[in-house]
Amino acid sequence: MRAMILVMDSVGIGAAPDAARYGDEGADTVGHIAEACALGKADNMQRTGPLRVPNLIALGLGEACRLATGRHPPGLKHRTASMGRFGCASEQSKGKDTPSGHWEIAGVPVAFDWGYFPRTTPCFPQALIDSLCAQADLPGVLGNCHASGTDIIAALGSTHMKTGQPICYTSADSVFQIAAHEETFGLERLYELCAIARPIVDPLNIGRVIARPFRGASPETFKRTSNRRDFSVPPPEDTILDVATANGRDVISIGKIDDIFAHRGTGRNKRGDGNNALFDRTVQGWDELRDGGLLFANFIDFDSVYGHRRDIAGYAAALEAFDQRLPDLLSRLKSDDLFVITADHGCDPTWQGTDHTREQVPILLCGGHPREPIGKRIGFADIGATVAQHLDLPALRHGRSF
Repeated sequence: MRAMILVMDSVGIGAAPDAARYGDEGADTVGHIAEACALGKADNMQRTGPLRVPNLIALGLGEACRLATGRHPPGLKHRTASMGRFGCASEQSKGKDTPSGHWEIAGVPVAFDWGYFPRTTPCFPQALIDSLCAQADLPGVLGNCHASGTDIIAALGSTHMKTGQPICYTSADSVFQIAAHEETFGLERLYELCAIARPIVDPLNIGRVIARPFRGASPETFKRTSNRRDFSVPPPEDTILDVATANGRDVISIGKIDDIFAHRGTGRNKRGDGNNALFDRTVQGWDELRDGGLLFANFIDFDSVYGHRRDIAGYAAALEAFDQRLPDLLSRLKSDDLFVITADHGCDPTWQGTDHTREQVPILLCGGHPREPIGKRIGFADIGATVAQHLDLPALRHGRSF
């Protein structure tokens, strides 16, 4: 008896009930990607034909989309017997960021407001920059604004390499991001810089300090690497990971899960460069996971490589590649295992801007004891509650098991 939670980072399935408060009324990551594939009308489409995700459809993705929006996206209408149960959920936490979504999946909704930096240039308080430069012995910083990570590295990367000044920027999320060249600045030095920044931004209630290393010799060749690290604040309460660890269960985390949960209760972590490598680590981890254990995985490419860059064709291809790998895991399920696929927010590549979108998420469940249909859920915490019940762990404070 084991449990696995796979988070398809940013794979939302339609605007949340409160999306208008975030400027996201009408956003629909999966629906709009499927429509663009079916119509071939997106400006950057480098593909033809409908979105092909037969395994996700069999698990109920199209039906989850219908629950969320009232319609099936093109090509996702269910035609065969489902392999499991499906539902959708709207987030209780405030915001539309990665920690809030993952913490709520793990049973801890975020009841407080994160701190955010203003959309001004400069955007960071001068006292923050002064303290960072003094403590880290920096000659200064570049950026100091809201920006796309790839754009600001292309614009300021060469200056950074000449001056040794790191590139500091933020986004619509509660983040303080630092980009630096892995070779001229140094990867370990970048990590040390982020560790220094973490307590400096704590009074501002900033969720994450993110190290954004890159390589290359010119704006044309600059490329962010897989050595990103997130320095997060810890969840305010015990998550399903904490509860499993406290009860002596085997826990394996895949990708950036350990960073998101501030390395608390995350057990053995396995990383990989990109979704396919992360899938390899997930299969490996599932084969190693002991009875009664929990595997928690994040697949980041949907969000960081395609969603934020508004790459519809790339996002579609990533969904199809993920779908093709699913049989590797489904074939390994035992009769008493629980398998859950979900998401943490949306990042609609057809939407304005480059930020996350406030959306409902799918809940695709395979295994476990059959119970009532999942349906539409208020809060992601029902996922954590379900996993806790399946593993015979103490009940979490939030959420209701399926």
